This record gives sequence, structure tokens and C-alpha cells, in this order.
Amino acid sequence: MQTPPVDSPPAPPQPRTALRVTWVLTVCSALLLTLVAVEWRPLLRLDEDIAGTTHRWALEEDGLTHAMRILTDWVWDTWTMRLLCAVVVLWLWWRRADRWTAVWLGATCLLGSLLQQVLKAAVDRPRPVWPDPVDSAHYAAFPSGHAMTATFVCGLLVWLLHHYDTGRVPRRTGTAVAVVSVAGVGVTRVWLGVHWATDVLGGWLLGGLVVALAVLVHRRGHP
Repeated sequence: MQTPPVDSPPAPPQPRTALRVTWVLTVCSALLLTLVAVEWRPLLRLDEDIAGTTHRWALEEDGLTHAMRILTDWVWDTWTMRLLCAVVVLWLWWRRADRWTAVWLGATCLLGSLLQQVLKAAVDRPRPVWPDPVDSAHYAAFPSGHAMTATFVCGLLVWLLHHYDTGRVPRRTGTAVAVVSVAGVGVTRVWLGVHWATDVLGGWLLGGLVVALAVLVHRRGHP
């Protein structure tokens, strides 16, 4: 039996596997959303403990806190992520060979951002309040817009690298950058005291759900 070459792309997930992932993310997102909405005390206490510890560290480590602010305000800001998505949409449209994917990517990012705002308004969770804040943010807390936007933008772009079989090095590099960005933006939001830890977790889960649903739609609608 002939073995596949080392540089062969990984096999795409089977439809059943993709559906299972979608259902798992749906259940986990719904469960966390419910616990936050009903203000489940054990979850709130955990959030408060984590927030208190990280805020103390943020006050003690001025240099690291300043770096966190630069990363969250510029590198991993929601508008930076949306701009990155827009650039890829324009590139896909310019290629002409795959305009369906360009429309799909743009629509997914738009709908993901809309879902984020609707959930913020519906849950209306207050952000942490400090007598000595190191940063500030506006609007409701759940889910974290930075975490959710980074998750679905990076997730979609990594999926496109696999979809177009860009080669092992670009795939691995893109995946590494995406993992660092998604994890890093979550850490910055909690460190700076503008989000509870479960806001970030909710952003990750919901961002992953947006990616999973979008991939299913792409597979069904791609000509």
C-alpha cells in the first residue's frame, strides 16, 4: 500500500464530525449563556476570584500591562480583525474564480459581529468595576467582542488555508498565529480588567460556533 507524501494536506473533517463539533459548541455556548444570564453564584464567584487576582497582577506589572493594552487596542482589536477579513474578501473577489467564497466570508464576519452585539444587548452583563482601573471599555460584557471576533476571523482564515491547500508551512504558520492571537486576546481582556473570564470563554465558544456553522454552509453552497 502506497503511503501519502509528507506534504499532503490533512483530510477535511467528515460531515458527521463537523456536525458533532457544531452540536457540542452549540450546547456548551447555550449552557454558559444560561448560567451567566441567571447569575449562577458559583460561576460569578469564580469570575470574581480570577478578576481580583489578575487585576492585582496588572497593577504590579506596569510594563506588561502597557504591552497588553497595545496588543488589545491595535494588534487584536476587533476592527483590526474585521479589516483583515475585508482584505481577504477583496482578494478572493479579485481572483474571480471563487467569488462565492468571498461573499461567504464577508457575510459570515458581518453576521458574527451582529450576533455578538445582539447577545451583548440581550444579556446586558455589567463589566468589572475597579477603584483603580488600568483600562476601560464600553457596552455590555458578555460575550467578549474581542475574543469572539478574533476566534471566528482567525478560524475562518485558517480553514481557508486548508481549503485552498496552501502547503504545510503556510498552514502551520497560520494556525500558530491564530492560536496565539485567539488565546492572547482573551488573556489581555481579563488582565486589563475589562472582562470576566467567562465573557472570554463565551466569546471563544460562540466564535468557534460561527466558524463551524459557516463551514457547513460553505460545503452545501459551494458550486
